Amino acid sequence: MAENLKTTLSLGGKEVHIHRDLPTVMIGERINPTGRKAVLAALEAGDFEIVRQDALAQVKAGAPVLDVNAGIPGADEVALLPQVMKEVMSVVNVPLCIDTANPQALEAALKVYEGKALINSVNGEEKSLNAVLPLAKEYGAAVIGLCISDDGIPKTAEGRLEVADKIIERATGMGIPLQDIVIDPLAMTMSADHLAGALTLEIVKMITEKYGVNITMGSSNVSFGLPDRKYVNAAFMAMAIQAGMTCPIT
Repeated sequence: MAENLKTTLSLGGKEVHIHRDLPTVMIGERINPTGRKAVLAALEAGDFEIVRQDALAQVKAGAPVLDVNAGIPGADEVALLPQVMKEVMSVVNVPLCIDTANPQALEAALKVYEGKALINSVNGEEKSLNAVLPLAKEYGAAVIGLCISDDGIPKTAEGRLEVADKIIERATGMGIPLQDIVIDPLAMTMSADHLAGALTLEIVKMITEKYGVNITMGSSNVSFGLPDRKYVNAAFMAMAIQAGMTCPIT
């Protein structure tokens, strides 16, 4: 079994350490216009007050890291994302997770970030690896690797492990430290496949045993389409943490 590794994120002088033997690091995900009409409307209007308030509320609730997403259809994310980052950094002093699929917006956000960020994310597709990993290396950021390949999401634990292998090999090959790679094995909804939760727990164990890297996931995804989601989420999160998840996005 591999040694458990420690991922360190920072903003200014504030550091957060992610490790299996340390308290679970919850990454707050409320700064995201997807599915949140109030955030979407505010960002479209150039009003960042809700972003600042969401940042403060999540930190007050105990989130040591915040995920920041500014993806709005038709908007100039290259300009918007770094502005949202600045607004968050103006009111809280916790590390940020930069959530974008746009490499140009990612670089713009990394340029204004005042510490060691977490990039959300790269995946196993060649296009993604070639665009994101050089930015992680250049700016010294940690990076989340999603277990998605050029052929989509593998249906088996072994298939997802192969994607994790590829991401880790490519990242470390260009000089990104293994401890700066966080893997997301993908929590799929159990309403579509009742074995999805068990599969995710299996791959979490496989990755942590092989590499010792930290594990994240959108842990509430597993309950999508089910009744009483909060109970399903709580049960699954407890099992995922036991299996090796160290920094859920929630």
